[in-house]
Parts: sequence; C-alpha cells; structure tokens
Amino acid sequence: MPTEDWATGRRGFFRDGLARIIGPLADYLDKHMAEPTRRLRLRPPGAIAEDEFLDTCTRCGVCVEVCPVHAIRPQPTGDHPSSGTPWINPNAAACVLCEGLVCTHECPSGALLPLDKPQDVAMGLARVHPALCVRLDGEDCTICVDKCPLGSEALKLTGMRPPKVMDPGCVGCGVCQLYCPTSPKAILVRPGV
Repeated sequence: MPTEDWATGRRGFFRDGLARIIGPLADYLDKHMAEPTRRLRLRPPGAIAEDEFLDTCTRCGVCVEVCPVHAIRPQPTGDHPSSGTPWINPNAAACVLCEGLVCTHECPSGALLPLDKPQDVAMGLARVHPALCVRLDGEDCTICVDKCPLGSEALKLTGMRPPKVMDPGCVGCGVCQLYCPTSPKAILVRPGV
C-alpha cells in the first residue's frame, strides 16, 4: 500500500470511528439537553411544557368546548406545528380560573394536567409597563386588581403607583390584560415556558 493511501485510510479509519462514537452522544445531547421551545402563546391552565404539549395535544377541541367563558380557542390551521392547538388571547377573552378548572380535567390526551386550585395554575406572568398605566397620571384606576380572580394575591396597589405583580401569586390568567383600559395595554401576560 503506498504511503499516501495508507494515510488517507488511517485518517478515514479514525474519522469514521470517532463519528460512530460521538454521533450517538451528539444525538442524545440534542434530544435531551436542548433548550425547551419558548411558549409564544398563552396556553390553557395545566398545559405541560411546550415541546411536549405540541407532541401530546391531539387538537381534539374538548378544552375549547368546555371552557365556560369561551376563552380557549384553536390556533388557525396550517403547516405550523402549533396549528389547531388551544390557546388564549387575553385581549379577546381571558381565563377566569373557573370553578373546577374544567378544561384541565376534560383533556383526554394529557396535554393539560388536572388542577384543582386556581393557585396551582401557571400559565404565565403579568408584566406591568408603568409608563402606560393611568395611575401615574393621577387616575385611581383599580380595574386590574378588582377583576383579577386572585385579587391582591396576584396584584398589589400602593399609593398612586402602577400595580405590582406578585410572583408567586400571579398565575398568568390574562384577566388584568383583558380589562386594562389603556391602549396599548399597561399590563400584559407573558406566557410561561
């Protein structure tokens, strides 16, 4: 065997051997250590992690049907992985943390885990944009706290300052966002992961 062929063969041998050893490790790390998909939409109460949610949800619509305030809607269909999955648009209708958290108990796929108490919900977290809040202009607006199903557990008012989001306490239901009178909204819910 000429020296040049031997070197190429030797390099190829080690390259192939290394690929066989590292390939499965890289695949494992990619699958198990990857950053979870960030949740872009507000999911119903009890939703599991977004990657698992997209794989587990069968898009059956049961949660949409049982929502007493019609806050849960299916995402438009198309070729996006989240097409047909349930979500909540708090600008149109918010989760009111209904008695029994019905959607969490009716989900047949396990994409929504059963919850019994509103305090166990973890949909997201409200975030206040103080410069947009009318309280800074001297208006004694208390709508966000008054309408919040958890009240001062989730939002606190002090003086004429904008509300303070309590974490833990806020479950991200979106009621504060729905009823906020400003445009753009002074309080928005950031979906959880």
